Amino acid sequence: MTSPLTAVARLPWASTAAVLLVQLVGSHFAARDQPERVALDPGGYALLAAGPLLLLARRRHPAAAAWGTAALTLLYLGAGYPYGPVFLSVLVATFGAAVAGERSAAWGALGTLWLGRLISGHWLHRWLPPEDDGPVDWASDTATAAWIVALLALAELARARGERHRREERERAEAARRRADEERLRIARELHDILAHSISVIHVQAGVGLALLDSDTEQARASLTTIKAASKEALGEVRQVLQALRAPGAAPRAPSPGVDRLPELLAQARDAGLEATLTTEGRPTGLPPGADLAAFRIVQEALTNTVRHSASRTARVRLAYTPDGLRLTVDDEGPATGDPRGAGGNGLVGMRERAAALGGGVTATTRDDGGFTVTADLPYGPPGPPAHEDTTPRENG
Repeated sequence: MTSPLTAVARLPWASTAAVLLVQLVGSHFAARDQPERVALDPGGYALLAAGPLLLLARRRHPAAAAWGTAALTLLYLGAGYPYGPVFLSVLVATFGAAVAGERSAAWGALGTLWLGRLISGHWLHRWLPPEDDGPVDWASDTATAAWIVALLALAELARARGERHRREERERAEAARRRADEERLRIARELHDILAHSISVIHVQAGVGLALLDSDTEQARASLTTIKAASKEALGEVRQVLQALRAPGAAPRAPSPGVDRLPELLAQARDAGLEATLTTEGRPTGLPPGADLAAFRIVQEALTNTVRHSASRTARVRLAYTPDGLRLTVDDEGPATGDPRGAGGNGLVGMRERAAALGGGVTATTRDDGGFTVTADLPYGPPGPPAHEDTTPRENG
């Protein structure tokens, strides 16, 4: 909550003091050349000071400041005091009201001032001070109207520019929020893929180690070695992701995994008890970094899905290089274990998001023989429209 002292400090003191000084000093010297007008007295100086003082409220109450300064200016002129820079406060107040969006107040205040000056200067002058005062020249009233229109047009231009600037600021802020959301989603997807695969391997190997701890010490030791290697690799990849998060834009200390590391990935799957094979069709083509990482993570997630949700102990990974891009397929013989996985997981969602970001797509289907197939299409070129996605009857965690 803003304290009263802070609110007072934020008032436009400097501009208000400048307008006050101009009106008081300027009117004082202007009065010397207007002996026919009513001489400035304490009442006249009070009216000259009251208008600028109302400008202190023009930011929080722009409409009230516009109407108040117009009324004080009209009262000053109706009292017969000398002409001078008395209009400055009402011009500043109405300009600020128009820029703040109080257009009706700005137009109404200046229109009332001009109309009141017109009536007093042409019809009521014989009853108003000074004595024997004649009517005001119509030419000066016309010029005043032109100045009012010009001032309001300038205020409308400033208001439009201000709105455009605020809209651009909002758009930049929204774009920054979108980028932050996309980065958080990317990091969450990376962490999910890394941890889901590694924890699945550790879970399987821990079960093997516990089962063979007494009967086959060497096999139990091998399981523990696999757990150690999988956890070390997972920690390294998580550390790399977190370093990128803490220092955005910095070059990574280790290259991101890609298709060239699929043999290592399949070796880890074999350690988890999955007979995984890799075949390549077509002439291998270098992939852009984003597509290379996406291919690795999609295969990793598909193998994790097989380990966790399939009774099959075999998986076939096939890479097909086509003129348009890379098609990768991961098959297992099934059937699915446990409850149906049609909803609630993030694995297939993450696969599809990765492929869609590159202009590709992922399909995941259960075959008639009970097996499960994941197919991903990753184009070589820049992202285009996302490819089609099929509904899937099974989802991973």
